[in-house]
Amino acid sequence: MEFRDYYKTLGVERNATEAQIKSAYRKLARKYHPDVNPNNKDAERQFKEINEAYQVLSVPEKRKKYNELGSDWERGATEDEVFRRYAQAGGPEFSGATGDFSDFFERFFGNLGGGLGGGPSRGFQHFDSGGKFAETAHARGRDLESEVKISVHDAVHGTRRRLELTSEDQCHVCGGSGMTARQETRGRTRIIRSAEPCAKCDGRGSIRVHRTLEVTIPPGMSEGSRLRLKGQGGRGSRPDQNGDLFLITHVEPSGPFVLNGRDVRALLPVWDYEAALGAEVTAPALDGKISLKIPQESQSGRILRLKGKGLPARAKEPAGDLMYELKVLAPTEMTEEERRLLQQFADRRRARAIADPRAELMRG
Repeated sequence: MEFRDYYKTLGVERNATEAQIKSAYRKLARKYHPDVNPNNKDAERQFKEINEAYQVLSVPEKRKKYNELGSDWERGATEDEVFRRYAQAGGPEFSGATGDFSDFFERFFGNLGGGLGGGPSRGFQHFDSGGKFAETAHARGRDLESEVKISVHDAVHGTRRRLELTSEDQCHVCGGSGMTARQETRGRTRIIRSAEPCAKCDGRGSIRVHRTLEVTIPPGMSEGSRLRLKGQGGRGSRPDQNGDLFLITHVEPSGPFVLNGRDVRALLPVWDYEAALGAEVTAPALDGKISLKIPQESQSGRILRLKGKGLPARAKEPAGDLMYELKVLAPTEMTEEERRLLQQFADRRRARAIADPRAELMRG
């Protein structure tokens, strides 16, 4: 069985770009097209060879396998060894008509049908009456991922978002195969003359689609949470074959509130006398205001915890806590009388020989 040099068939170098390969194919396809060369067997043969070469070199995955295959062939690997290594590799592949493609193509590329149902090549019977590749009729759309930013408030209470999505959906013209058939009907007989790259998707099998989606984000979504929206991913050949959309949430601060795991934290400033004597203060909350009791002799960094008031429980994740971290502030804008009283307080503390708070720092 003869090795087919597809690069030579299209007249391009092995390092040719996709654009160069496409340009060479279109030029040759126009030159040798059966409509331009009626009853010309040599032109028909060359047109088939051009189609075969383009079907392999126009798809990066196929081209990569072909390049590797060529190296194996040159090193003298047996046909069966090469077939086992490459022809079972899987991935979507066009399956040509029996007799319209070389034994080389059928042997090593005609069985790569894993993405479209698998199985050996069965020729142009795979095209439906509209020229689509029939085995793609039940192809599932791609799953998509998108990131969405929400606030801590949104994470606790839930929200709605309008998303602008761009996806690669299955081409409705070729059914996702990237190929369409030129066919004619004689009585009850349907004759496939040739297969060409789909003009709608340019042979890629998919088209870029922009759409807007209204999404409800439930309460309890934390940083990096995944929300599955069934059937909102890439479009399949039928609605029940649509892929899923997975939303990844990123949680941003809401005012003083930040998210730490499933806990909501805020820094709460208090005056030194409130921290020393204890006090009841009004603090901001995610849904208004809240009254908090500051214990006597509280220090900066002390945590006041409200159990279960953080992110609500979601699936197997428990509810988080709402935590206020105290930040003790020295008094400002004091009057002369306040300064005098504070000095008396300081003098009495020294008279009692209260421990120096910096003593630990001086040791060693």
